[in-house]
Amino acid sequence: MADDAGLETQLCSEQFGSGEALGCRAAADGSLQWEVGGWRWWGLSRAFTVKPEGRDAGEVGAPRAASPPLSGLQAVFLPQGFPDSVSPDYLPYQLWDSVQAFASSLSGSLATQAVLLGIGVGNAKATVSAATATWLVKDSTGMLGRIVFAWWKGSKLDCNAKQWRLFADILNDVAMFLEIMAPVYPICFTMTVSTSNLAKCIVSVAGGATRAALTVHQARRNNMADVSAKDSSQETLVNLAGLLVSLLMLPLVSGCPGFSLGCFFFLTALHIYANYRAVRSLVMETLNEGRLRLVLKHYLQRGEVLNPTAANRMEPLWTGFWPAPSLSLGVPLHRLVSSVFELQQLVEGHQEPYLLCWDQSRNQVQVVLNQKAGPKTVLRAATHGLMLGALQGDGPLPAELEELRNQVRAGPKKESWVIVKETHQVLDMLFPKFLKGLQDAGWKTEKHQLEVDEWRATWLLSPEKKVL
Repeated sequence: MADDAGLETQLCSEQFGSGEALGCRAAADGSLQWEVGGWRWWGLSRAFTVKPEGRDAGEVGAPRAASPPLSGLQAVFLPQGFPDSVSPDYLPYQLWDSVQAFASSLSGSLATQAVLLGIGVGNAKATVSAATATWLVKDSTGMLGRIVFAWWKGSKLDCNAKQWRLFADILNDVAMFLEIMAPVYPICFTMTVSTSNLAKCIVSVAGGATRAALTVHQARRNNMADVSAKDSSQETLVNLAGLLVSLLMLPLVSGCPGFSLGCFFFLTALHIYANYRAVRSLVMETLNEGRLRLVLKHYLQRGEVLNPTAANRMEPLWTGFWPAPSLSLGVPLHRLVSSVFELQQLVEGHQEPYLLCWDQSRNQVQVVLNQKAGPKTVLRAATHGLMLGALQGDGPLPAELEELRNQVRAGPKKESWVIVKETHQVLDMLFPKFLKGLQDAGWKTEKHQLEVDEWRATWLLSPEKKVL
């Protein structure tokens, strides 16, 4: 009976990552018996015995959990510690990303075939020097485009990673369509493939940069290198599958341009749809301007803070299609003032480490940041600017803001700096509650994805500043 009681008493347990727990009990002979937790009671015990005498060559070693059938593939293609080591949206995003990569691989094979045909592969009249010249022009155009685009938009890719990711993949489809159509107009072949390669190089910059931003979001254990490496393995596997299917597909479509173009349109539609689903599945927990606008509007109208899942579901994936004030953070002070009087007017009423200038006629907000301004100051300044934009919009507002909106609409208009001063007082009461609501809803307020320029300033005429 004592031996039976010893077998029923669990001495300790262990588990690998988020896998099944292994319980340990004392066996009748004094050894440790490890079992997968819960299975023993249903007659499915997987026991591992460890003898107390030591580890001779013929003895059983340390216990290991029973491996599920797909554990080997999981170790090869998923980050260590999955799913706990990555964000909750990792799996749906990667599944749809794999679908779009497969469709893009097949489309790319059709485009490559068209380019080779246009260069002269299989044409006895084509010369090596002409083909080489075309290739060099195409590559050099793309290299220059890569540099210019990285300089022009590089700092904006982090702020709207989802939108730029979707843009990059659609631009890639446009580039492949140009390649497919290039042989149809031989006189414009070099210009067409050069334009296509320019677009592909832009895709390379935008896609690579936004993928890096998404890796930062997905990695939850400082495991960005592992997440990136496993993403590369997944992409390689998908491209290999696409290569094998292309070897079967190309002989079937090579003699029929119409059928080849139809396959391309089908694969492009699949590619765009999978990309949309992949990007839409992402749940970013930091605030950019678009998400902050949605959350603030909902808060002002209903008094509730949207959680990241709801806000990301509502976030527009195409920028520029909704009316919004122009919000510029980190502008130079010399752009806003040219006299002592204007500086005094701008500083009056500002007790935070930022100065805000609002142009009512253009609904444009420009913010000068102090040297001591931290992430929460930037978040407050952005909230302040978007709240001023709400005064010229529609929809219900809190009583204090509704009164200010009536004054703005009534005319003759108050001076903008007076309105800004009054909204500071409203924001002193509203922002702490709003910030706490963001934190309670699951937003990460210690960092943000707002677009902020590098200009910082100090001003002597300001009152005691708060530093957030």
